[in-house]
Amino acid sequence: MSTIQFDAATRQFPGSARPAVDGLNLDIADGEFLVLVGPSGCGKSTSLRMLAGLEEVDEGAIRIGDREVTHLPPKERDIAMVFQNYALYPHMSVADNMGFALKIAGMSKDEIRTRVKEAAAILDLGEFLDRKPKALSGGQRQRVAMGRAIVRNPQAFLMDEPLSNLDAKLRVQTRTQIAALQRRLGTTTVYVTHDQVEAMTMGDRVAVLKDGLLQQVGTPRDLYDRPDNVFVGGFIGSPAMNLVRVVLTTDGAQLGERPVPMKRGVRAALATEGAEDATLGFRPESVEVVAPGQGFPFEVVVVEELGSDSFAYGNLVGHGQEDGTTLLTVRVDARRPPAKGEVIHLRIREGEEHVFSRRTGQRLSAD
Repeated sequence: MSTIQFDAATRQFPGSARPAVDGLNLDIADGEFLVLVGPSGCGKSTSLRMLAGLEEVDEGAIRIGDREVTHLPPKERDIAMVFQNYALYPHMSVADNMGFALKIAGMSKDEIRTRVKEAAAILDLGEFLDRKPKALSGGQRQRVAMGRAIVRNPQAFLMDEPLSNLDAKLRVQTRTQIAALQRRLGTTTVYVTHDQVEAMTMGDRVAVLKDGLLQQVGTPRDLYDRPDNVFVGGFIGSPAMNLVRVVLTTDGAQLGERPVPMKRGVRAALATEGAEDATLGFRPESVEVVAPGQGFPFEVVVVEELGSDSFAYGNLVGHGQEDGTTLLTVRVDARRPPAKGEVIHLRIREGEEHVFSRRTGQRLSAD
């Protein structure tokens, strides 16, 4: 186990107009499960490959424990990587796949056998040790890939979208198993995914990247409740945060046909910018249905009934969206959902709104 540090680490591919990873500063604690998340092309996999030694670091440094590993080859970094495509040898048994790296390292057969059996017991693979990968399901193959990493007892696990090849139900089950396994082993883990739900349910902390730049790092709750900017606010959460351009008024903003009060500190920050408008964000669960005249009117287009939850998708009445097609999402009573085409009235609960600068994209705090 060990700490990991990215110190202004930068990677720019030849011919590219901008760095794939641009000055990444990130400290990962000993034993922490950190998830790198972001849309395709944001630099998360490149960051992981830089840490593994599979991509060069053009500027900055990377440290594992008290060693700088920036220019060390992968085999000297004492890390184990789990890939998206399992990368198992089809002609080898499960046991041989799991112990292959130890064999290459010159470890004795008895020690290899002991470590493989211990890892197989942890992963519930004991009955499959003599089978070939083709005789296993996708979830079992991924557990073999995990076992191959565990037997090495590395300083850190690096996982690059290891669940993306699994079906939805198995993905949910396996991500729970991986998170529980990491807590049991206590090994520092860096996990890459594009799935923000996966990130929020697995990570001790989550680092959000966009265009090679670190946007925010914090606990899942921090990112959900206090997003630093409009990108993080819109990316984290499922369903996503509603983001609406609003025109500023004396006391706050105009949302549809209703005024929305803003805290004094937020109004002062907008006034300092000389702003005439802002981006208002609110979560689907941050609204409540009220009587007509007490909230903003919302025309329901589609209702998604999920059993324990229901979500209504629709448009603000009297509030044109910039692209003319933006749907907002609100959580409604699952037992008495509104009908399609119905107009209901909503109010954002006090203190649950987020205001973002249109100029900078940063969230404006009332503190």
